[in-house]
Amino acid sequence: MRVVLAEDLYLLREGLSRLLTAHGFEIVAAVETGPELHRALIGLRPDVAVVDVRLPPTQTDEGLQAALAARREIPGLPVLVLSQHVEQLYARELLADGSGGVGYLLKDRVFNADQFVDAVRRVAAGGTAMDPDVIARLLTGPGRAGPLARLTPREREVLELMAEGRSNSAIAQRLFLSESAVGKHTANIFGKLELAPSDDDNRRVLAVLAYLNG
Repeated sequence: MRVVLAEDLYLLREGLSRLLTAHGFEIVAAVETGPELHRALIGLRPDVAVVDVRLPPTQTDEGLQAALAARREIPGLPVLVLSQHVEQLYARELLADGSGGVGYLLKDRVFNADQFVDAVRRVAAGGTAMDPDVIARLLTGPGRAGPLARLTPREREVLELMAEGRSNSAIAQRLFLSESAVGKHTANIFGKLELAPSDDDNRRVLAVLAYLNG
């Protein structure tokens, strides 16, 4: 699996490169600025991009904007964003186009190698990998209405865990439910969010995006 990595801190960039390589990924480019990132994404078209939000030259949201620009040219390009802090605006902007293959992790999660590598794989496969802290912050934002208001508290719990990338079996273990009960909650969620029958993996992504976009 081919990866473009963007991180301006040399030690972290090298550490992430070594970690991903050790887990079977191919680092096709490891860059440190926004313009370099955009060129690498357009020129190399990787399977997934792992991107720090803040990159030179502006050190604001240069990394995110370069990734979003590349996604406009390559629809569906999988992007996993890393950030030091929860930035609601950045998370919503990443999710705004309504397609899968997106993730937003706090950098603290990088130190859990298995969790980080699993997130990269999920995003590359077209899924979502949202940091629990990001989800919690988004939930407290304004405008949490629409179809989501139809969900029961238990259905919202299931959807929140779905947003973290958990499978039905993992959700069942977390909530002390049977897998069949989680399956029923999931079906109810799809129905209330008016997601037409299709591949379940695709509907999970659409449900998560609806949830996070409010």
